[in-house]
Amino acid sequence: MNRYIADCAGERLDVFLARQIENCSRSYVQRLITDGNVRVDGAPVKPNYKLRSGEEICCTVPPAEEVVIAAEDIPLDVLYEDEDIIVINKARGMVVHPAAGNLTGTLVNALLFRCRDLSGINGELRPGIVHRLDKDTSGVMVAAKNDMAHHFLAQQIRSKDARREYRALVHGNIAERAGVITGDIGRHPTDRKRMAIVRSGGKSATTHFEVLERFGDYTLVSCVLETGRTHQIRVHMTSIGHPLVGDAKYTAMKNPFGIHGQALHSHILTLAHPRTGAQMRFTAPLPADMEDILHRLRAGR
Repeated sequence: MNRYIADCAGERLDVFLARQIENCSRSYVQRLITDGNVRVDGAPVKPNYKLRSGEEICCTVPPAEEVVIAAEDIPLDVLYEDEDIIVINKARGMVVHPAAGNLTGTLVNALLFRCRDLSGINGELRPGIVHRLDKDTSGVMVAAKNDMAHHFLAQQIRSKDARREYRALVHGNIAERAGVITGDIGRHPTDRKRMAIVRSGGKSATTHFEVLERFGDYTLVSCVLETGRTHQIRVHMTSIGHPLVGDAKYTAMKNPFGIHGQALHSHILTLAHPRTGAQMRFTAPLPADMEDILHRLRAGR
């Protein structure tokens, strides 16, 4: 058990402990508190408890459980592969990496079966994962087979040298031909499973969009990311009144097409190869469900 003395009156308990415990995120601290592993002056409290100077905080950190991620023979649509990288056309509905309570059936499980090695920078739950796509977002993404490739690719994404272009079908008729959406993205203030544009505590985000086709009540757009925030396109398009078709998390608008999940596809990824520096461009064709919707819209159905 670890003991601490509060030295800053008015500070939130979870913020205080996240500073005190090495390599510990605030979300993990919040779980410790809600699971009853933290007491203040002997009493259980909530994560947002405001400390008083001199209070004693007792915190028990449970021993880490060993997590074994199994290699699974799951079919993958591989667009490119060499000794450093593997480029995948991820299917809609596939989770990218394991998490608590969901350790099988993910892209990582499939990669472990196919590849002898993956980079270890992101730990045992996310080997090789440089960037991610939401479960119900399909399309092209790259994974790293070694740490050199991982560092190189991650730096390209941070510096915006890697270019990610998406296709999205949204509700409504967008009047502009193109535009730029900005707005810091953070956790929704009342629904922690959603993201939102926030005034404080978020991360900067920029999305460029261009109209490709208009169908009256729907618009097909191309979106290019400058940043890669969680649910960025979904949040930004919703913020301008054009949520994605099928995105039940961010809109209550009717989905008449039967698509499972948001109509969002990672279409093109452009990057420099980590070993040779050569510019490479990978394209993942639209999935059948989105192609079917567009066919119906073009036919006026």
